[in-house]
Amino acid sequence: MDKLSLLGVIVAISGIIGGQLLEGGSVSVLLQLAAFLIVLGGTVGAVMLQHPINVFLSGVKMARWAFVTPVIDEQSLVQQISGWGSIARKDGILALEMQLKKVEDPFVYKGLQLLVDGNSAEKIREILQIDMHGYETLHWQSARVWESAAGYAPTIGILGAVLGLVHVMQSLGEPAKLGAGIAVAFIATIYGVGSANLLFLPIAGKLKILIEKQMNLREMLVDGLCMIANAENPHFIENKLKGYYANGTQT
Repeated sequence: MDKLSLLGVIVAISGIIGGQLLEGGSVSVLLQLAAFLIVLGGTVGAVMLQHPINVFLSGVKMARWAFVTPVIDEQSLVQQISGWGSIARKDGILALEMQLKKVEDPFVYKGLQLLVDGNSAEKIREILQIDMHGYETLHWQSARVWESAAGYAPTIGILGAVLGLVHVMQSLGEPAKLGAGIAVAFIATIYGVGSANLLFLPIAGKLKILIEKQMNLREMLVDGLCMIANAENPHFIENKLKGYYANGTQT
């Protein structure tokens, strides 16, 4: 659980509610089901229209990364690759076949299998970079799902406010209700602008950071496997790969 993300949501919502209370307003005024449905339904529909189904579903699934981040452990992978280098140097590349049983990540498994099969460093890099390109493309598009939502939500919120004002105009014969009706009409705008800037854009930004870290991890793996294929010294492999997280990208 990413406690900072959870705390950020709590602080943001608390700030809005706290400001509303300090102004003498009521929290119940902010709770309008009709406005919520207009903004949510309109935003989701627009995003679904823009993106292919696989990208949309991937973006929805990835949203949990903002609060439950995937494990990205560069140090453990460096130690693992260095260990493979030691085994290959001592017992030969084929001895790494026993290590396949310990690998759970499909990308790592594929890379190690290519190494065990006797492929050259150039072939290993060529094949794995194709996988990396496909992975990066899908996940960047998935992150943009939330950017799209942030773009549509404020406009849908304005649409909801206009619909609310239309309803108010139908009640001009009851002046006592006009003030409250106009206030409620603008709640949709609050939902649209608030969700875009307090939720959708931050989620998109967090996903992009995590995708960059995952790509960094995969590039490190490819470099390590290629160095093992070229029979580099395990200590050299370890020292070189440490540069991937020595600049503070480690999580």
